[in-house]
Amino acid sequence: MTYSLFDFLQLIGALGIFIFGMKIFSEGLQKIAGNRLKSILGGMTRNRLTGVITGFGATAITQSSTTTTVMAVSFVNAGLLTFVQSTGVIMGANIGTTITAWLVALFGFKFQITPIALAVIGIFFAFLFSKNARWRNIAEAMVGFGILFIGLEFIKGSVPEISSNPAMLAFLDSFTEYGYLSLIFFIFIGTLLTLLTQSSSAATAITLVMLFEGWISFPVAAAMILGENIGTTVTANLAALVGNVHAKRAARFHFFFNIIGVTWMMLVIFPVLHLLDSVVQFFTEMPVSVMSGDPASRANATLALSLFHTTFNVLNVVLLFAFVPFIVRFVEYIQPDRGGEEDEFHLRHISSGMMTSPLISVEQAQKEIQHFAGVIEKMHASVSELLFDPGADREKLAEKIHQYEKTTDQLEIEISDYLVRISERSNLEHELTDRIRNMQTMINDLERIADIYYQITKLADRMQDSKSSWPDEAFEEIRVMMDALHQAIHNMALNVSREPRDIKLEEAIAMEKQVNKLRNRFRENHYSRLENGNYSPRAGVVFIDALNRLERIGDHVINVNEFASGHRLKDKRVASSKR
Repeated sequence: MTYSLFDFLQLIGALGIFIFGMKIFSEGLQKIAGNRLKSILGGMTRNRLTGVITGFGATAITQSSTTTTVMAVSFVNAGLLTFVQSTGVIMGANIGTTITAWLVALFGFKFQITPIALAVIGIFFAFLFSKNARWRNIAEAMVGFGILFIGLEFIKGSVPEISSNPAMLAFLDSFTEYGYLSLIFFIFIGTLLTLLTQSSSAATAITLVMLFEGWISFPVAAAMILGENIGTTVTANLAALVGNVHAKRAARFHFFFNIIGVTWMMLVIFPVLHLLDSVVQFFTEMPVSVMSGDPASRANATLALSLFHTTFNVLNVVLLFAFVPFIVRFVEYIQPDRGGEEDEFHLRHISSGMMTSPLISVEQAQKEIQHFAGVIEKMHASVSELLFDPGADREKLAEKIHQYEKTTDQLEIEISDYLVRISERSNLEHELTDRIRNMQTMINDLERIADIYYQITKLADRMQDSKSSWPDEAFEEIRVMMDALHQAIHNMALNVSREPRDIKLEEAIAMEKQVNKLRNRFRENHYSRLENGNYSPRAGVVFIDALNRLERIGDHVINVNEFASGHRLKDKRVASSKR
């Protein structure tokens, strides 16, 4: 019986079912974890050891080392994690990803799990339509769990039998006749397999199936596992391509850390494999060695391979933990910080792509909005310097403010696009949908603030070109207005960084009322100055224009505060419309 193209397509389809099940399972687990996942991720900021625990915990919960490592890279990109702190998270993620292999080895090969998987889907399928969000998330995870193992069973059934395909056996044997060189070759095969599937979990599952079906020997399977550890670093490196130098360093560290681990393991691989073989034989009480390739030992060989996967990653962390500072220096040497503005103003959190979990994706966007608010604060400072510092380099400041304005335009477009992509996902919680809509409004208001500041610089240029000037009293009033706005903007930036439920709007409302009062008072003073001939009509027009624009900034600031908290102040809106 020969292996046909149709059989191969069935194998690809089975692999697709497995990867789809893994995706659904992972997303369901992340939704169940919810805010607890955020708390775990908060442990990243302490030290390298807690980072290892954090990386392990996050990967164990999400069943995705890719999610954890990409998140670590984006956090470094944002400055929330230092490069050194991220190294612990990455090491922990390496250990956490081995859990998938254990699930597959224990449930997929040691006993018949397909009937149980079908029963699990039957039990939880109805809850996918529940109005209770928690039950819906649990059902999603359990249905994904069932699909995962059904896919695994399909993979096992679609893999050709070696005994029925002697030509294929001879082809594989031709690559295993070179001893140590053959293992190096299969490291490359494992790396390539991970790149093709874009999932180290799927690549590991395929390797386990190949071992179980007798396609490859235990040492070859171990070499492929080492290659998959290299392949999984590619995702984080791709994510860092658009990141800053610190994100690139974190991704490079992941790559070199795993490369060093594979190198030392290859030096001792045969003694390690024999030791693990003895351990498995001892605990399973089976006299047949997994190294022998005997069909009776294949189920235990999958356990031994999972044990090898975990042992390698744990030992790699233990052995290299003390040498992390040296690896960090090496990475810093090959990825130098060239400085410059290009590393300061760019998308910091969402440049690495969407997270697997909608909740984490929204958190990424929220952090980006915090960055947006920070740019507005810097823009305010530059406009103040332009207006009130006579010794400032006006041309340089004007260009800087223009650059800020272009940055805010780009931030609005990119964040909005990211939020739209999150919204396109099905089964988003109602609360999450509302929050995304609020965030869309926030970025629109923030961009309008930047536009107004840029317009004010144009007013200042117009004054300069016409050689008009304001009396000292008018300058002081604009200064007082700018100071009041600075307080309001700083408070807004703090609120944007908080959870909606933690935002207290009273202070923001008081600041906006103060801005309105100042605008009303200074407007009256302006008309008095005009009547008394204290400045020319042209200068007066520019003054009242600037005053009104600054008051509108105050309106946009309170809008951002309201949408950050999730509460609209209807009474304030009515009062504002009557002004």
